[in-house]
Amino acid sequence: MRIAVFGGSGFIGGHLINELVSQGEEVTNISRSLKSNLQDPVRNVTWEELEVDPGILDGFDAFVNLAGESINQRWTKSAKERIVQSRLDATNRIARLVRLLNNKPEVIINGSGMSIYGYSDTGAFDERSPRKLTDFLGRTVDDWEKAVNRIQGVRIVKLRIGLVLGKDGGAFPLMVLPYRWFVGGKIGSGRQVHSWIHIKDMVGIIKYSIIHKEVNGAINCTAPKPVTNDELGRAIGKVLGRPHWLRAPGFMFKLILGEMSEVILKGQRVLPKRMLEYGYIFSYATLDRALKHILLKPDKEM
Repeated sequence: MRIAVFGGSGFIGGHLINELVSQGEEVTNISRSLKSNLQDPVRNVTWEELEVDPGILDGFDAFVNLAGESINQRWTKSAKERIVQSRLDATNRIARLVRLLNNKPEVIINGSGMSIYGYSDTGAFDERSPRKLTDFLGRTVDDWEKAVNRIQGVRIVKLRIGLVLGKDGGAFPLMVLPYRWFVGGKIGSGRQVHSWIHIKDMVGIIKYSIIHKEVNGAINCTAPKPVTNDELGRAIGKVLGRPHWLRAPGFMFKLILGEMSEVILKGQRVLPKRMLEYGYIFSYATLDRALKHILLKPDKEM
């Protein structure tokens, strides 16, 4: 297959490209510049090159759009603008590209997020749950999905991504750090729910969505068994042989992170109902298995 990945230099995109290349797929990475850590056989193409010659991607089987400014930063006014605009710009450019292509991709797989459901420590959400746009991130995701929904003539899959667990990117390495220093513990009340997914299953769902043409619309990219923050911390401590004892008060995170602290301090029990219905089998369905693989396996096995 010929697959274009937009935003392939990021955490998820990098793992996806490595997996696709290992399976012999032809991968093109689209980025703002040719300065990339991705080497042959991956072809690197800039957005500017696509503007001049959209035909570079004519006849590709799939586009995977993971491009966008990281949310892992303090949400200042300018940061919010970058987070929103980077997502909308990339998706709108892809929409224009698709209109110009003679041979369009069969599927566009576009990033999204589970914040579109709002927060709850007691309720559960699946893909049929209504949108609840209570905060900046929820509204951003809603705008992102509306942008990709305007693309016509191809199958669309929207990845509502949870907390992605991996040792080399995302928020998880920072969550593990206190345990390595023997000062790990629950954050805030500890009752907030984290809907997580192993990076290998995140990549697996994307691959599954490319291959299986019945997959369409919004899908939750989370493991079947969400856990509370307290349960996650205890599990990390157990795997690393470290104590889980020092509670980090919520107000401290609010002071340090500002509005972004809501991602850590508020819970979402999000279930992958549609992916299970489609027949996807999780390699890491339980937290214990996922953490042992991430924290105890050598890097070459990740």
